[in-house]
Amino acid sequence: MSGEFTGTGRMVHLVLRRDRVLLPSWVVFFAATAVLSASATAELYPTEQSRIEAAETVNSTAATVALYGRIYDPTSLGALSMLKMTVLYAALISVFMVRMLVRHTRADEETGRLELVGSGAVGRAAPLTAAFVVVGSATLLLGLLTGLGLVAVGLPTEGSVLFGAGWAATALCFTAVAAVAAQVTTTGRAANGLTFLVIGFAYALRAVGDLAEKGPGWLSWLSPIGWNQQIRAYAGDRWSVLALPLLATAVLVPVAFALRQRRDLGAGLLPDRPGRPVGRMGSPFGLAWRLQRGVLLAWTAGSALLSVVMGSVAHNVTGLLNSPGMAEIIRQLGGAQALTDAFIAAELGLVSAIVAAYGISAASMLGAEEATGHAEGVLAAATPRTRWVASHAVIALAGVAWLLFVTGAGTAVGHGAAVGDFTRTGAIVAAALAHVPAAWVLVGLVLAVWGLWPRAAGAVWGVWVLFLVVGEFGTLWNLPTWAMDLSPFAHSPLLPGPDADLTGLVWLPVVAAALVAGGVVAFSRRDVQST
Repeated sequence: MSGEFTGTGRMVHLVLRRDRVLLPSWVVFFAATAVLSASATAELYPTEQSRIEAAETVNSTAATVALYGRIYDPTSLGALSMLKMTVLYAALISVFMVRMLVRHTRADEETGRLELVGSGAVGRAAPLTAAFVVVGSATLLLGLLTGLGLVAVGLPTEGSVLFGAGWAATALCFTAVAAVAAQVTTTGRAANGLTFLVIGFAYALRAVGDLAEKGPGWLSWLSPIGWNQQIRAYAGDRWSVLALPLLATAVLVPVAFALRQRRDLGAGLLPDRPGRPVGRMGSPFGLAWRLQRGVLLAWTAGSALLSVVMGSVAHNVTGLLNSPGMAEIIRQLGGAQALTDAFIAAELGLVSAIVAAYGISAASMLGAEEATGHAEGVLAAATPRTRWVASHAVIALAGVAWLLFVTGAGTAVGHGAAVGDFTRTGAIVAAALAHVPAAWVLVGLVLAVWGLWPRAAGAVWGVWVLFLVVGEFGTLWNLPTWAMDLSPFAHSPLLPGPDADLTGLVWLPVVAAALVAGGVVAFSRRDVQST
């Protein structure tokens, strides 16, 4: 059995060599984000009374509770400072660590790198072990740096250490899920997509559980993200809850190794079905659709489920604001319908950013096909480069529009069924589709970067995260308007609702089209690269 782990040290060195810049940069970035958030919040809410008022506003606003969770100690500066970090950024960190693990396991296996490495003195379990060692160490380092940074800005030591530990444990849990997914699927994109759906589902369970009652509902206790919230750093410091993600990790890691032992290199627990004896794909688009349809169908199912749940709780917003003072504020804002519309608009904005991740992934398929040598085989036939690029670009762009349509329709159905009124279906669907151009800009950016510099295309994921961070914390950090306006999501109209700025719907598609065209032209003028 020891021979299975032969060469693990060398594989660890290889992983660290490949990610010597990316991994430390993102660890420092996430830790610094938490520290900056805590520092800025301390200046905004210097007194206990100001923190209590802010916490009561948060806990009485369903949209905020669904997005970020509740504040369990209204007097705690730490609980208020880490509100957005506790669930939203735990999910983002998990997404990053999942991509790192899949990159060095299933993705390398798919491209043939592990077959080449495995021809030497490297055991079957060494690549997975090395990936776990590096990613696990990165999560622990992130938790340590975050905890120390929060202590340095004046937050309580115990809560700071627990908060960092919660981030690390949550990321480890989802990394273990990704390790299992990497054994089940046959491609890196499928492994990432499957794990991302698990993360999204966990986020949705936590949101519904938090909205169900004043305390956490039972659905929150089914979610690793909910577990991180129920650790309650700075609001009780419940160390015992930390055992849940660690126990889940301890169960899933041996499962991943056991599944690795039961399959051949390049295969998955769910093998690809054999194709037809005679090929029937006569166009690049048919091939692109064949490659991408499974992931799109999975995203469709996840978007439909999430949006129906989201729509079904929208009408509960005003029910949580039942004090006389809040009733008067609701009346001045335009009534219960205006508050419900604000909740839906906020949720659609968040979902649109998530759907943009699908667009980035779908457009990145061009780079994966080129790196594996498949593109060279396709282009060796009578297939123009522009048609091949356009086939994947159309699926990415159309897939984004389709997913946001599904999101709008699901939200409308959930909301209509809850209130017994479907007259607002069209308005909600239109509100979701209004976010399509912003997501298209990210797709265009992937194509433009890939066309110019294929190896740098993965950096668009970092740009996507930066846009999310700026959108969430730009105002809190007093960033200049021009910096926040760099994000395309900042220019999506907040619909449904009155007085929405629709100018972004005019120029965002133009920017997206220019980026797509630039990527096509750049690719047509360079050599095809492969590993």
